[in-house]
Amino acid sequence: MADSPAIFITDCDHDDVDIERRVAAERGFRLSVGQCATEEDVIAAAGEAEALVVQYAPITDHVLAALPRLKAVGRYGVGVDNVDVAAATSHGVAVCNVPDYGTEDVSDHAIAMALSLGRALPQLDRNLRRGRTELGPVRPIHRFSTRVFGLVGLGRIGRATGRKARALGFTVIGTDPEWSTGSTTEEGIAVVGFEELIGSSDVISLHVPLTEATRHLIDDDVLGRVRPGVILVNTCRGGVADTDAVTRALQDGRLAGAGLDVLEVEPLDSNHPIAHLENVIVTPHAAWHSEESYAELKHRVLENICDVLAGRRPRDILNPQVL
Repeated sequence: MADSPAIFITDCDHDDVDIERRVAAERGFRLSVGQCATEEDVIAAAGEAEALVVQYAPITDHVLAALPRLKAVGRYGVGVDNVDVAAATSHGVAVCNVPDYGTEDVSDHAIAMALSLGRALPQLDRNLRRGRTELGPVRPIHRFSTRVFGLVGLGRIGRATGRKARALGFTVIGTDPEWSTGSTTEEGIAVVGFEELIGSSDVISLHVPLTEATRHLIDDDVLGRVRPGVILVNTCRGGVADTDAVTRALQDGRLAGAGLDVLEVEPLDSNHPIAHLENVIVTPHAAWHSEESYAELKHRVLENICDVLAGRRPRDILNPQVL
């Protein structure tokens, strides 16, 4: 394998890379691992690499220009915020993500947050531990069958969340620029405009990528137009919701609760006001995780880049024109 193409994992916070090593070995490729945080770290460590696997390291035009042997970049996950796909395309480098490995897991997490907040479980749990059993402080609590569950984004995860919400009795609506208002998805989700959704929903669950158009999509202005007592759930990207605006809405009652797996700044600063609100569930960007999704992610990211190196079209590629 001395002359086989080299795969370099730029950074990874997983417990091990045993699956990646096994797949690379089975496919006849060399694999090495680093912990790169900056562009210069990547350039210094990956000079001989023909493929990169990245988690958080920045893969910019500067990096790509400095790595002339590079043929493929694989990203652990769905989003590619840290990879300049346009620059990669101009350099003839394939960019592969793993778009559906966590569909069931993230949608489960979104539903779990919505149900916990809808039943006021965080507050009831904390109050009981303090010796308080009265229900007054958490009223009103409503049957899910009387509530409207709104999905912002109707990709794989959004639709899976909608399917599960409908099974629990919610009326489910969704909005997405790729879907025509007035249509219905095969999961039975009625497609409406954004304004109708934010004004009609009792739960608003976010399932969109982070782009310039979606950054701070949920801000003070939007939160001023929601139905009073709405629950906000964010399992997509922290920057889609303005954390300070969400905090203010939780404090003044516009939001009854928020389930946040992602935040603008991660990890959460324990001194931030949102960390001390009892109508909030925060989790550490963990919605994607299950033992099954973890293994699938690691296996598929390696399979994708190994396919590129072998001259085959990978299962998942964002810029197929480079092949």
